Amino acid sequence: MTHRSKTKTSRTTPKNLSNERVQQLQNLLKKLALVDPARSKSCPGTEPRGLAILDEALTHTSAQEIINHERLEFLGDAVLRLAASEYIDRHFPRMDVGERSALRAHLVSDRWLAEVGQRIGIEAVLIIGPMAAGDASAKPTLQAEATEALIGALYECWQSLEPIHHWLTPHWHEASSAVLADPHRLNSKSALQEWSQARGLGLPRYECAERSKQHGDPQRYVCQVHLDDRPIGEGWGGSRRNAEQEAARHSLEALTQSATDN
Repeated sequence: MTHRSKTKTSRTTPKNLSNERVQQLQNLLKKLALVDPARSKSCPGTEPRGLAILDEALTHTSAQEIINHERLEFLGDAVLRLAASEYIDRHFPRMDVGERSALRAHLVSDRWLAEVGQRIGIEAVLIIGPMAAGDASAKPTLQAEATEALIGALYECWQSLEPIHHWLTPHWHEASSAVLADPHRLNSKSALQEWSQARGLGLPRYECAERSKQHGDPQRYVCQVHLDDRPIGEGWGGSRRNAEQEAARHSLEALTQSATDN
């Protein structure tokens, strides 16, 4: 992770990247298997404009640069959802819309983004400010935001979803297999509702509260599940929907464990 003191650069005047920074960015592309050494000069990401876009994606707002990751994170959010939708359509053509939506929520979640970022070592090439660098609890959020911005950068460089699929498909295969092996993870709310109704306990009730205004905070919302007028589980998430799913999942795990113990 690189720290950068406060400097100002106009968006109309591209940053002059050091040779070390250029090498960092090129090595990252190689790690994503997006660069063929024999044809690297024809790779959009290794051209000056492409390198500048990648550097923008990997410059966090905490570094207090005018050109930072926020624009590409916004783009990356839309690109990721579209690419994940295409992935599901290609590999699970018979899956119904509700299941597709639930699976996609896992494949674009902040937790999943942070895991992917950790695997590619995105922290080592991320430029951040000193305060963010000293906050260990913010590390997953930084990784998730940077990974999403990198997705936006790759799309802007290539003007195509192809590099996104090339990079993320193996990760999606792994995540999909884990989710589909456990139906409760696919849609925990539906599973909890089926469990409670089968036992005559009525419908679960969800109470959610927003605890943070920060975009990208994986614990922005907290949700508590009530069943038969008593709390049975709690969950956190970057969105209200994710928090409800996490709360339902934790509740199912606790109820299942309790039934096993008895």
